[in-house]
Amino acid sequence: MAFDRAAMTDPMALHRSLVTIDTHIDIPWPTGPSFFEDGKRRVDLPKMRRGHMATGCFAAYVPQVPRSPEANEAAFARACAMLDAINEMGSGPDARVCVSADDIERAARDGVTGIMPCVENGHAVGGDPKRLKAFRDRGARYLTVTHFGHNALADSSNPRRDLNDPEAEHGGLSELGRQAIVELNRLGMLVDVAHTSKATMMQSAGLSRTPVLSTHSCVKALCDNPRNMDDEQLDALKDVGGVIQITAVPGFLMTGKKESEVTVADYCDHLDYAVKRIGVEHVGISSDFDGGGGFVGWRDASECGNLTAELLKRGYGAAEIGLLWGGNFLRLLRRAEQLAE
Repeated sequence: MAFDRAAMTDPMALHRSLVTIDTHIDIPWPTGPSFFEDGKRRVDLPKMRRGHMATGCFAAYVPQVPRSPEANEAAFARACAMLDAINEMGSGPDARVCVSADDIERAARDGVTGIMPCVENGHAVGGDPKRLKAFRDRGARYLTVTHFGHNALADSSNPRRDLNDPEAEHGGLSELGRQAIVELNRLGMLVDVAHTSKATMMQSAGLSRTPVLSTHSCVKALCDNPRNMDDEQLDALKDVGGVIQITAVPGFLMTGKKESEVTVADYCDHLDYAVKRIGVEHVGISSDFDGGGGFVGWRDASECGNLTAELLKRGYGAAEIGLLWGGNFLRLLRRAEQLAE
């Protein structure tokens, strides 16, 4: 991608020249404000277009509940219904469902907003990794292996005491979880290790043929939260060619802080730390908007340009900012596509 010199000094011109991808966004469920209207959602189509968010990865999120055959069926049905709803978000003239790296770049060239479906929480497969194909057929391009609470696939970074979770149930991945990683690789879907325990993350990184990523985590050295990644995990991501997408959840950025107490500068401190530790090729940007993300200066999708301005002020070049805003995620998507059977 070519960058002109004017764009290098004008943050908003630079921002508009980038293929910007937010790798994790939630949707209201089962009902909520329309995606096509400028309303109470932090991410809707008008805000994405004002903030030049080229593509958003929207999650079909399934909460963890006590496991049973009935709960498994309900989880699978919910994930499928949510993926159908996410696909509907790409049905208007200004939005398009994207299921490949080329699709995302083509949508950006065409001036159309990209919608990429994904699934959050492996509980959604209902105990059967073969069901991942149903998600892939609905356009899902990654699976977040766990959420809060252990599931049948793996241990979570946050055991649920209300579900009687032990500190570790499987010691990382279960046998079912290992099967799911193999199936994700076969289907060309990325393995998302956000929310997983350290053991799950490290085992997934070692097992997956495709580099793993965390679509929404922060740096543990700066904020000691179970959801964040320590230096050993960051190094493991680098070793396998993976990516950490720094998320905008205030409590993961600064201990005990609220939205009104966290700034774009605080967010970019996490980007800086990860870049210095493992290199700009292994770091990216995500919001977790409508799922807890947002702070002063990046409260919704319309304010994405403020991150570009802060990064430019800190001395990042246009190419580096392009990698952070989506280039690294596109690389992983292409690798998954290449290795799919």
